[in-house]
Amino acid sequence: MVGMTRAIWVTAISAVAATAALAQTPQPFPRPGSAPAVPTAQPAPQAPPTASAPLDPSVPTEATLGVPIYPTAQFITSYDAGRAQRYYVFGASAPFAELVAYYRTVLKERGDQVFTQPPTHMFEVGRFREETMAFPPGVTVKDWTWGGSAGYPNPRPGAQPARFATIIMIVPPVPDAR
Repeated sequence: MVGMTRAIWVTAISAVAATAALAQTPQPFPRPGSAPAVPTAQPAPQAPPTASAPLDPSVPTEATLGVPIYPTAQFITSYDAGRAQRYYVFGASAPFAELVAYYRTVLKERGDQVFTQPPTHMFEVGRFREETMAFPPGVTVKDWTWGGSAGYPNPRPGAQPARFATIIMIVPPVPDAR
């Protein structure tokens, strides 16, 4: 079961890494009958996310995701993962090691470094059920400055930061599968 979980994550992360190698912003792969979410990046509050809610109601919160969001992370977009799941992409200016330390603390889990080049760390936050889920619930943190890269481009022209050092992908836990 752990092998299957890792294989699914490796496939998803490899797809994102391949788009970075082509120096393009990752694009969603819509499924028939579903429309991809419109990117609406908004800066998260400077205080812990529980202190105030984002101004844009389309930006997911810790309450809607059931997973902590790094306090200064900015929502980039979300994608249909299939089987009634979505995954949510956030960007952060903070270094990879700082985000891994943050999630280790708040999730009270060590997680697993699944790649060393580029550094990618995963935290499982719920039980994976292959028969009903496309992806295992979890938080994946990836270093987009590895190998001298300038970072993940901010999809909002003129927005700050222009590039994110680290990307966070959250697949929320399914309520009945925790």
